[in-house]
Amino acid sequence: MASESGESNMDREMILADFQACTGIDNIAEAITLLELNNWDLVAAINGVIPQENGILQSNFSSEASQANMYGPPSQSEAADAAAGGTAPPPSSSSSSSSPPSSSTSAFCPVNSSPRHIVERQSRMLNFRVEYRQRSVELVLEEGSTVGQIKQILQTELGVPVSKMQLKGWKSGDVSDSTVLRSLHLPKNISLYVLTPDIAPTASTSKNSALPESLNQNFLLVISHREAQRDYNLNFPGTKTIQEVKRNISDLTNIPVRHQQWEGWPASASDDSMTLAVSGISYPCHHLSVCRRSSPANTQEPTEECGDVHMISDSEGDDFEDASEFGVDDSEMFGMGSSTCRKSPMMPENSENEADALLHFTAEFSSRYGETHPMFFIGSLEAASQEAFYGKARDRKLLAIYLHNDDSVLSNVFCSQMMCADSIVSYLSQNFITWAWDVTKEANKARLLTMCTRHFGSVVTQTIRTYKTDQFPLLLIVMGKRTSNEVLNVIQGNTTVDELMMRLMGAMEIFTAQQQEDIKDEDEREARETVKREQDEAYRLSLEADRKKREAQEREEAEQVRLERMRKEQEEEKEAIRLSLEQALPPEPEEESGEQISKLRIRTPSGEFLERRFLGSCKLNVLFDFVASKGYPFDEFKLLTTFPRRNITQLDPGSTLLEAKLFPQETLFLEAKE
Repeated sequence: MASESGESNMDREMILADFQACTGIDNIAEAITLLELNNWDLVAAINGVIPQENGILQSNFSSEASQANMYGPPSQSEAADAAAGGTAPPPSSSSSSSSPPSSSTSAFCPVNSSPRHIVERQSRMLNFRVEYRQRSVELVLEEGSTVGQIKQILQTELGVPVSKMQLKGWKSGDVSDSTVLRSLHLPKNISLYVLTPDIAPTASTSKNSALPESLNQNFLLVISHREAQRDYNLNFPGTKTIQEVKRNISDLTNIPVRHQQWEGWPASASDDSMTLAVSGISYPCHHLSVCRRSSPANTQEPTEECGDVHMISDSEGDDFEDASEFGVDDSEMFGMGSSTCRKSPMMPENSENEADALLHFTAEFSSRYGETHPMFFIGSLEAASQEAFYGKARDRKLLAIYLHNDDSVLSNVFCSQMMCADSIVSYLSQNFITWAWDVTKEANKARLLTMCTRHFGSVVTQTIRTYKTDQFPLLLIVMGKRTSNEVLNVIQGNTTVDELMMRLMGAMEIFTAQQQEDIKDEDEREARETVKREQDEAYRLSLEADRKKREAQEREEAEQVRLERMRKEQEEEKEAIRLSLEQALPPEPEEESGEQISKLRIRTPSGEFLERRFLGSCKLNVLFDFVASKGYPFDEFKLLTTFPRRNITQLDPGSTLLEAKLFPQETLFLEAKE
């Protein structure tokens, strides 16, 4: 029981990993819930998430056989039932007797029984451009966000309350605020617009707000098919493009878009990519007429072309029988439509510019098989390799090279049933860079082989050479590595949607494991470079700080030198003034001279005393000069008496000591002026 439980858990881990890789659902709990709702049936769960072209993901396996073949060997009970019944589970109808058994299970059944690691996918970022009247807001959110979070951001940016905001432009119609963006399966770039019917537009914005309002209107087109003499009354929303209208009419009238001749479109409807809202047609009803454009060139050589096709059918009878298993009739197998047997080439021969050749290829592919197809990379094979392999590790993708050959009876089936299936288109768009080339003409095939030799080596070139015309078309899955590019898988035209999806998922599993290693190495390298940059920046800042500190120190030293020089100059100037005053003083009189002598005692701020005799008739200027000659200039110090306190320096310098009552003796003190 323990071994059976371990095997069951391992199988469910494998189913969970394949389901996440196919649908892009990163939330493990959400993925497990969806699988449990479908009893862990991978195909049913995928059909529930990714809408298919015909409603379900087609499979040539019975439900029991597909579970057994895809997810591992049959259980013991199933083996016992098979032994009792004497029958074995039937093989897949898409596998020939000579091919290896169960080739389509390689993506799900590893050779060893060790558990497979589930690689968590990186969350995808979505770019939104939201138009509101005269404003445009660009947002970048993870696909795990909700519609309500977008509205919250728009409320901040536009100043429009969420309760009065209608967010329009979703391909699936109106959505609720709780809808998770991942569940809408949106492309990377999305354009939306905001309607606020409860908020009246201003005069300056009413004209610009008319366009979003008209996008929400329905137009009644009355289209007259002149050849069949029949009218069609069709309702289309304003978001519908003219090209989409023409494709719908093509389905009704069997007139291909390129052969339609219209009357009634206004002159402003010059571009088929325009929406009906901006095309200038009348609202709510507009009348148009359509017929088949006359083309004499298409009616002159149909017999020869059709004869060639039947010759191919006769010479390739075995391939025709194999292809009939896909459930298509002869005319679909050989591309013979009801309107014409002649097909223009997918790619012009000897085209000088690869981008122009691929533009022609894409246009012709859309004309033959419809607009739902992988987005082909427009550019050289080298440019496609650069886009897929040489960006950041998180942005790298696998390169899918589609090789088309019109001479193969499988081409139309593979393109219409496989390459245009919604599940395949969605998976390729999310995980691959798809590049295409037409090898019908020998010149184009030789050019392709030269490009493959240059980019992938001679082994890939030789591999392509070995495939015969009836094995085309081919889908090469290429993964970029550090030193070289590796071809993981070559998928031939005789496959089914199930097998194609499984092989793509198997290649994606290998790529995801390698990508995780590359992301780890890149993160470590970026971390080392970040540390080095930080160290270099810290060293630069340290040098800058040292330089500034050194400059500040030099400035400080220079300032000190300047101040010292000024101080010395001032001292020298004061000393010169002091000496001149000292020399100009009259001689000190003798005590026995017989004249009136005033003896003065002066206390300095330092506590010392200056004593000198003066004639009573001396002016106060002589006293002031004496004090200044001792280093106490008149403009810095004041001379005061003790009692009563008088400021002698405020007296008239021309008065005598007798007049100042400084006779016969007096004690004075010096005090610094404030």
